[in-house]
Amino acid sequence: MTSEKQRHVIKRTACGLGFFTLIPIPAEKRIIEYIGPILTKEETRKKSGKYLMAIDDEYFIDGSPRSNAARYINHSCRPNAKAFRTGVRVWIWSIRDIQAGEEITYDYGKKYFEDFIKPIGCKCEKCVGDFQSK
Repeated sequence: MTSEKQRHVIKRTACGLGFFTLIPIPAEKRIIEYIGPILTKEETRKKSGKYLMAIDDEYFIDGSPRSNAARYINHSCRPNAKAFRTGVRVWIWSIRDIQAGEEITYDYGKKYFEDFIKPIGCKCEKCVGDFQSK
Protein backbone atom coordinates (compact mmCIF):
# COMPACT_ATOMS: atom_id res chain seq x y z
CA MET A 1 0.00 0.00 0.00
CA THR A 2 1.59 3.34 -1.01
CA SER A 3 0.59 6.92 -0.41
CA GLU A 4 0.25 9.72 -2.95
CA LYS A 5 3.49 11.07 -4.47
CA GLN A 6 5.22 7.81 -3.45
CA ARG A 7 6.92 9.35 -0.40
CA HIS A 8 5.75 6.66 2.00
CA VAL A 9 4.80 3.02 1.91
CA ILE A 10 2.97 0.75 4.35
CA LYS A 11 4.75 -2.59 4.83
CA ARG A 12 4.62 -5.62 7.11
CA THR A 13 6.72 -5.46 10.31
CA ALA A 14 7.09 -7.55 13.48
CA CYS A 15 4.30 -5.38 14.95
CA GLY A 16 1.88 -5.76 12.03
CA LEU A 17 1.96 -2.94 9.49
CA GLY A 18 4.44 -0.08 9.56
CA PHE A 19 4.95 3.30 7.92
CA PHE A 20 8.18 3.59 5.89
CA THR A 21 9.70 6.54 4.06
CA LEU A 22 10.79 6.16 0.47
CA ILE A 23 12.81 9.39 0.56
CA PRO A 24 15.44 10.67 3.01
CA ILE A 25 13.96 12.96 5.67
CA PRO A 26 16.19 15.50 7.43
CA ALA A 27 15.98 16.09 11.19
CA GLU A 28 13.24 18.45 12.42
CA LYS A 29 11.09 18.00 9.29
CA ARG A 30 7.31 17.64 9.31
CA ILE A 31 6.43 14.20 7.93
CA ILE A 32 2.65 13.68 8.07
CA GLU A 33 -0.47 14.80 9.90
CA TYR A 34 -2.39 12.40 12.15
CA ILE A 35 -5.94 12.87 10.88
CA GLY A 36 -9.46 11.77 11.76
CA PRO A 37 -12.63 12.95 13.44
CA ILE A 38 -12.26 14.88 16.71
CA LEU A 39 -13.96 13.11 19.63
CA THR A 40 -14.63 14.17 23.20
CA LYS A 41 -13.40 12.11 26.12
CA GLU A 42 -16.98 10.90 26.64
CA GLU A 43 -17.25 9.77 23.00
CA THR A 44 -13.95 7.87 23.29
CA ARG A 45 -15.30 5.93 26.27
CA LYS A 46 -18.08 4.62 24.03
CA LYS A 47 -15.70 3.90 21.14
CA SER A 48 -12.71 1.86 22.11
CA GLY A 49 -9.84 1.64 19.70
CA LYS A 50 -6.11 1.71 19.40
CA TYR A 51 -5.96 4.66 17.01
CA LEU A 52 -7.03 7.36 19.48
CA MET A 53 -4.52 10.23 19.67
CA ALA A 54 -4.94 12.61 22.63
CA ILE A 55 -5.04 16.29 21.74
CA ASP A 56 -5.49 17.25 25.40
CA ASP A 57 -7.35 15.89 28.44
CA GLU A 58 -10.77 16.39 26.81
CA TYR A 59 -10.35 15.84 23.04
CA PHE A 60 -8.96 13.02 20.90
CA ILE A 61 -8.39 12.32 17.22
CA ASP A 62 -9.99 9.09 16.03
CA GLY A 63 -7.28 7.94 13.64
CA SER A 64 -9.02 4.72 12.63
CA PRO A 65 -10.04 5.76 9.07
CA ARG A 66 -7.77 4.09 6.52
CA SER A 67 -7.23 7.51 4.93
CA ASN A 68 -5.06 8.28 7.98
CA ALA A 69 -1.74 6.78 6.85
CA ALA A 70 -0.11 8.06 10.08
CA ARG A 71 -2.08 5.39 11.97
CA TYR A 72 0.48 2.86 10.71
CA ILE A 73 3.36 4.58 12.55
CA ASN A 74 4.45 2.14 15.23
CA HIS A 75 5.73 2.76 18.75
CA SER A 76 9.44 2.59 19.43
CA CYS A 77 11.44 2.94 22.62
CA ARG A 78 14.14 4.47 20.38
CA PRO A 79 12.02 6.57 17.98
CA ASN A 80 13.11 8.63 14.98
CA ALA A 81 10.04 10.91 15.08
CA LYS A 82 7.72 12.63 17.56
CA ALA A 83 4.09 13.73 17.69
CA PHE A 84 3.68 17.51 17.94
CA ARG A 85 0.34 19.17 18.67
CA THR A 86 -0.63 22.57 17.30
CA GLY A 87 -4.21 23.52 18.20
CA VAL A 88 -6.38 20.52 17.33
CA ARG A 89 -3.92 19.18 14.79
CA VAL A 90 -1.20 16.61 15.44
CA TRP A 91 1.83 16.37 13.18
CA ILE A 92 4.59 13.78 13.12
CA TRP A 93 8.07 15.35 12.92
CA SER A 94 11.47 13.74 12.46
CA ILE A 95 13.83 14.06 15.42
CA ARG A 96 16.89 12.93 13.48
CA ASP A 97 17.89 12.27 9.88
CA ILE A 98 15.89 9.31 8.55
CA GLN A 99 17.16 7.26 5.62
CA ALA A 100 15.05 6.19 2.64
CA GLY A 101 13.55 2.77 3.38
CA GLU A 102 13.56 3.30 7.16
CA GLU A 103 10.44 2.75 9.27
CA ILE A 104 9.05 5.91 10.91
CA THR A 105 8.39 5.39 14.63
CA TYR A 106 7.56 7.48 17.68
CA ASP A 107 7.16 6.91 21.42
CA TYR A 108 3.45 6.48 22.21
CA GLY A 109 3.99 7.71 25.78
CA LYS A 110 4.15 6.15 29.21
CA LYS A 111 0.40 5.64 29.79
CA TYR A 112 -0.19 3.93 26.41
CA PHE A 113 2.95 1.85 26.90
CA GLU A 114 1.89 0.72 30.40
CA ASP A 115 -1.74 0.02 29.40
CA PHE A 116 -1.33 -1.64 26.00
CA ILE A 117 2.27 -2.48 25.07
CA LYS A 118 3.88 -3.69 28.28
CA PRO A 119 1.28 -6.42 28.98
CA ILE A 120 2.03 -8.13 25.65
CA GLY A 121 5.69 -7.12 25.41
CA CYS A 122 7.22 -4.37 23.30
CA LYS A 123 8.10 -5.52 19.79
CA CYS A 124 10.04 -2.43 18.72
CA GLU A 125 13.47 -2.95 17.17
CA LYS A 126 15.25 -1.73 20.32
CA CYS A 127 13.39 -4.09 22.66
CA VAL A 128 13.39 -7.11 20.36
CA GLY A 129 17.10 -6.58 19.73
CA ASP A 130 17.78 -6.18 23.48
CA PHE A 131 15.77 -9.33 24.20
CA GLN A 132 17.46 -11.36 21.47
CA SER A 133 20.93 -10.33 22.65
CA LYS A 134 20.25 -11.59 26.24
